Amino acid sequence: MKRLALLLVIALIATTAWGQEDTVKVEKGYQFTPIKELAYTPIKDQNRSGTCWSFSTIAFLESEMLREGKPVTDLSEMYIVWHTYLQKAIKYVRLHGNINFAAGGAFHDVTQMINQYGIVPESAYDGLNYGEEKHVHTELDNMLLDQVKTVVENGNKKLSSAWTESIKGTLNAYLGELPESFKYEGKTYTPETFAKSYVGLNMDDYVELTSFTHHPFYTKFVLEIPDNWMWGEVYNLPLEELMAVIDNSIGAGYTVAWGADVSEKGFSTSRPGVAVVPAVDKEEMSDAEIAKWEEMSNKEKDAQLYKLDHPGKEKEITQVMRQVGFDNYETTDDHGMQIIGTAKDQDGNLYYKVKNSWGDYNKFDGLFYASKPYVAYKTISIMVNKNAIPKDVREKLGL
Repeated sequence: MKRLALLLVIALIATTAWGQEDTVKVEKGYQFTPIKELAYTPIKDQNRSGTCWSFSTIAFLESEMLREGKPVTDLSEMYIVWHTYLQKAIKYVRLHGNINFAAGGAFHDVTQMINQYGIVPESAYDGLNYGEEKHVHTELDNMLLDQVKTVVENGNKKLSSAWTESIKGTLNAYLGELPESFKYEGKTYTPETFAKSYVGLNMDDYVELTSFTHHPFYTKFVLEIPDNWMWGEVYNLPLEELMAVIDNSIGAGYTVAWGADVSEKGFSTSRPGVAVVPAVDKEEMSDAEIAKWEEMSNKEKDAQLYKLDHPGKEKEITQVMRQVGFDNYETTDDHGMQIIGTAKDQDGNLYYKVKNSWGDYNKFDGLFYASKPYVAYKTISIMVNKNAIPKDVREKLGL
């Protein structure tokens, strides 16, 4: 018994010590305090598919339903993907193959498809008709690309009347045939009636905005990114006003669909769960430290800057920096996500709380925190409810 008691004491001491060590580790890392968090639906997993644009926009629309007092609803991303791929194939062939044909897309793809074809719940169409439990699209993507290339390159000097049916056949084989009607919560719907009477959102309420200087501010332009196959237009704002739209949206209870570059070294959402733009503060360095820093290789500098084990000074983002990054392909259209709130770290720095579509892959269960400088620097475009835009900005845009 004495030995048992002794072992218990040792175990208790070890557990306490372990807990203290964990606490120390946490204190050295990022600590976030919520400022505002809006309603959002459960995290989903796009897995090995390039359909973040559909997941992020659907998540945004699901939150819009919650904002309007509707129940938590799981809408089908793959229903939109099916329709989008067919329309993309038709455009690719019409343009003789001179347009991007890949898995990527944009926020307006979703709203346009819902306007044309309605929407269905996940329970009516999960898009998993090919022996997988999660989305794995490499084979599907390559199959469709080969098909449209074959149509364009055929030697018959004219198109057959069957090629679109072959695309539909491939989509049906992988994603499943589209439901003409379905039952949901005891009622029968078509995709159109479900969109109108159950989802109940007006797709014309949603607009996209960005901030670049190669087009005039307060006008619309076709955003020049490969995944904008639909040639959708975005409104152009000065950077300060674009950020004001995001802040006003969250403050007024509206989430934001966020498209951004995630290829930066400061985008580290698995561990520690942040997206930041670290800066060197030479004003706080001694002459010796500055000399040492300037002698470092870029690799050594990166190792120092991107430890990301605690909050640090970040770059001050300007309109010029944004434009140079976009023009030089340093800022690329990588990923669609949803901004669902705001928080601050232990030093008082502001972050946006972001919902991702990679499952519960990190310590924040699939969420992460993007600093204000990161969002200002690396945002490609956003989608918001036009009613969330500050009144003075709306007037400048003619909304």
